[in-house]
Amino acid sequence: MMNFVLFLGLCFVFGSLAVASNPSPYYGVVGLVVASIAGCGWLVSLGVSFMSLVLVMVYLGGMLVVFVYSVSLAADPYPEAWADLGVIGYGVGMGLVVVVGAVVGGSSGVSLESGTVDNSGLFSVRLDVSGVALLYSCGVGLFLIGGWGLLLTLFVVLELVRGLSRGAIRAV
Repeated sequence: MMNFVLFLGLCFVFGSLAVASNPSPYYGVVGLVVASIAGCGWLVSLGVSFMSLVLVMVYLGGMLVVFVYSVSLAADPYPEAWADLGVIGYGVGMGLVVVVGAVVGGSSGVSLESGTVDNSGLFSVRLDVSGVALLYSCGVGLFLIGGWGLLLTLFVVLELVRGLSRGAIRAV
């Protein structure tokens, strides 16, 4: 099990590096999918299965739809590939930052052991499921703020993608 969790962690790091190195939106979506699946698998290994399911639905259901729509507006005639010199430089630089962070975090005595959210004692409901009721009862304002923030982010991304050449849709 420890090897599988280590594999998921490495997939998450490499997926995040693939998104952050930004070769092209076409290739960045592959890194986004790998990072989201690995992160949700990592949460399942900690026992947070419900929250992992919610995150998979949000990431792969909602954010990828916006991402694909934005990519369709920004059609690059010659997208950068993984083997371009700039992309490799970004990847090596960010990989170096990850390695330095792991070395510094490992030498500071941070414990890698963590508890799970399974029920304990007479409490028969898992903690991640019981938090959903609290989120819907007391978190209405946060949902509204989050919805407005996502709507604003959508308009900002669409405006940035549009650019001077009006993206792929020039007749509109």
